[in-house]
Amino acid sequence: MQDLQTILSELRNLLGETEIVEFKEAKANYDFTKLGKYFSALCNEANLMGKPQAWLVFGIENSHHNIVGSQFRSRRKDLDHLKGEIAGKTTNRITFIEIHELNLTKGRVVMFQIPAAPKGIPIAFEGHYYGRDGEELVPLNLEEIERIRAQATALDWSAAIIPDASLEDLDENAVALARTNFKNKFPEYAADVDSWDTITFLNKAKITNKGQITRTAIILLGKDESEQFIGPAEAKIRWLLKDAKGNDKDYLIVGCPMLLTVDKVYAKIRNLKYRYLKEGTLFPDELDQYEPFTIREAINNCIAHQDYTKHGRINAVEKEDQLIFTNPGSFIPGSVEKVVREDAPQENYRNRFLANAMFNLKMVDTAGGGIRKIFNFQRERFFPMPDYILTPERVKVTVTGKVLDVEYARLLAKNNELTLDEIIMLDKVQKKQTLTVFEEKHLKSKKLIEGRRPNFFIGIRVAQKSGQKAAYSKNKAFDKQYYLDLIEKAIKEHGSVTRHDVDELLWTKLPDWMDDKQRKIKIGNLLSELSRKGVVVNKGSYTKPIWISGAKKQ
Repeated sequence: MQDLQTILSELRNLLGETEIVEFKEAKANYDFTKLGKYFSALCNEANLMGKPQAWLVFGIENSHHNIVGSQFRSRRKDLDHLKGEIAGKTTNRITFIEIHELNLTKGRVVMFQIPAAPKGIPIAFEGHYYGRDGEELVPLNLEEIERIRAQATALDWSAAIIPDASLEDLDENAVALARTNFKNKFPEYAADVDSWDTITFLNKAKITNKGQITRTAIILLGKDESEQFIGPAEAKIRWLLKDAKGNDKDYLIVGCPMLLTVDKVYAKIRNLKYRYLKEGTLFPDELDQYEPFTIREAINNCIAHQDYTKHGRINAVEKEDQLIFTNPGSFIPGSVEKVVREDAPQENYRNRFLANAMFNLKMVDTAGGGIRKIFNFQRERFFPMPDYILTPERVKVTVTGKVLDVEYARLLAKNNELTLDEIIMLDKVQKKQTLTVFEEKHLKSKKLIEGRRPNFFIGIRVAQKSGQKAAYSKNKAFDKQYYLDLIEKAIKEHGSVTRHDVDELLWTKLPDWMDDKQRKIKIGNLLSELSRKGVVVNKGSYTKPIWISGAKKQ
C-alpha cells in the first residue's frame, strides 16, 4: 500500500469531493449515525465505480481541503472499537478495512479506509441503503441496488464456460467417484445414474452447462494438467507440517481434481489421539484430536468459497495442536457468529455454481449448518471454539485440538443453562479476546464475567461451578481501603518507605488481570490519595519519593 501521507496528498488534490471520497472537519466529534450512513454510501459507490475502496477523512475542511485537525475519538482503542460498532449496524457486518491516524504538523487527520461492497451485495446501515449524488448523501436508488444485486448472477466466475476444454480433460477416477457420491446424495436417482452417459450425468449433477465444460468441472474433476484452462487462477492446496518451534517439517502441494485432492490432504493430517481424565474417574478418555467432519468441511469450504480471481491457493497448516486453514477472498456472510446463530443457508455465494455442484457431490452442505456443526463438535470435545480471522483479502480458520482448561471447558460444553452463543462469548474471555459491547453487556447481566474492559475474567457464579475459585480470587481486587491500610501500616512500622518499598508491598496483592503499567498507575493513585488526605507526606523528591506519616510532619 502507498504511504498514507502520499494517499492523503492525492485525495486532497482532487477537484472537489467525489462519490468515493468525503472530507469532514469533525474537529471535536461526529454523529455516529451520520458516519454510518456515509459508510454505506461510500461502500456502494466504490462497488458501482469498480473501485476497491473509498475514503472518509476527518480533520480536512471540504472547500479547499486544508488540514484543520480532528480530535474525534482521540484514544486509539476508541477508534478500534468503532469497527465493531459499525459492523453491528451493516449488512453482513461489513466494516472498515482500517482506520488510520496521521499526526501532522497542522493537526491530526483520521482516514477511514472503506471497502467496496462485495459483488452482488449492496451494503445497508441500520436497514437502509445509501449512496452519493455528487457530494450529497442520498438514499441509494432502486436501479443502483438492483445493479449491484445483479452482479451475483452475472459474475459467477465458477460458472464460466471453457470453449477449448472437453471431456478428455476430465479425470476418469474423479468422474467415477462423482457418480458414486451423487447416487449416495440422491438415492432416488441411483437406478438411473448408471445408465446415463458421462455428459448426461455431468449435466444432471450441474457440473457442466448444456454439455459444455465449466470452470467448476475443471476444478472438481479436471486432470492435473487441465488447471491451465482456469489460469491465472489456481486450484491448489498446500499442506504444511510445522514442529513445536514453527519450523517446516513436511509439505505437499496438490491440485486438480479437487474431488480427489481433499482425500489426499486429509490423509496427510495426523489426527492423533488426545487423552484427558473424565470427571469422576482416574482412567483417561481417548479421542481423536479433530472430528473428521471438521477437517473435510474446512477444506471443502475453502474450495467452494475462495475468490479464484485473486490467483491464490488454499493452505492447510498443521501444528502440534492446531489446524489452520486459509483461502483468498472475503467471508461473504460477513459474520461467523451470524452463521452459527441463524443455522441457515447463506443468501449469497461467491461461486454459486461451484457450491451447488459440490453439494450435489456430497462435498459441502449448502443447506446450512456446516460451520455450526464444527462449533458443536469442538464443544463436545471440550475444546476451544474455532477462531475466524476475516479480512477483505483472506479467511483464516484455526481449529484447536486440545483442552485449554479442563474444568472450565467442561462447564462450557455441558452446562445446559448456557447457549451456544454464550459459549462462544465465554470462549473469547478464555482466550483473552476482545468482546463486543453487546457481548460484554450480556455476559455481565448474567454475572458470567467480571472485571474491566479489556481484562475480563470468569464471574464468581461460573468460577464456583468450574473449580476456578482460586483464579477468581486472584483476579478480584481487594477493597481499596485494604491497600491504603497496608501502606499506612508499613510507614508506621518502618518510619518511612520508598516507592520501591510500596511497589514490593502491593505488587502481588493486586489482581492478576493487571499488567505492570496498570499496577504502577494503581499504586501511584493510592499514594496520591493518602497524600491529599494528609495521611502521608513525601519528604523526598518527586522522582525519588520517601513517604512518612503525616502525623510526623506536625
